Amino acid sequence: MGAKGEETRARLVRATRVLIEAQGYAGTGLNQILAESGAPRGSLYFHFPAGKDQLVGQALAEAGREVGVLIDSMCGGELTAVEVVRGLLDLFGERMEQSGYSQGCPLATVALEVAAGNEGLRRICADAYGGWQRALADRLAHEGRDRPAAEAAAEAALALIEGALLLARVQRSRTPLDRAARTAELLLH
Repeated sequence: MGAKGEETRARLVRATRVLIEAQGYAGTGLNQILAESGAPRGSLYFHFPAGKDQLVGQALAEAGREVGVLIDSMCGGELTAVEVVRGLLDLFGERMEQSGYSQGCPLATVALEVAAGNEGLRRICADAYGGWQRALADRLAHEGRDRPAAEAAAEAALALIEGALLLARVQRSRTPLDRAARTAELLLH
């Protein structure tokens, strides 16, 4: 595939990421993705012959990897687990505020919507969340927790982040994120 084809594919994925995060899977149609991306209809099925599920799966996988790289880099440095969680809450919160509270976690909207009915997309979300959780657990283990305790604390921290993002989006307020940052201190120390 040439450079033009790669750019078209990337535009389709980018548009899908933005739309599904704000509107969910069911609320985002292929015509809207095409309009937002500026891609011709034929290119959608050329790049994603299986259609919407394949395109959304690619968008979710890329978003999951991006956040995973961020978490890995934060956890691999000198930051404590508390600082990592605070940093993630701050980054997601900035993103949320800049989008008028239409965006937060790039997976959550679709994950909640498809978990019971679309095994392929559920699996992509589960894999991404699992990677994020492992990175936090590794950081906590590095700080001296035994592995089972590190894994439990990482799962609780991820639930704290996701719950705070959901509440912040619904309330259109950073307050749940700020409270979650303070709670992370209690949870992870």
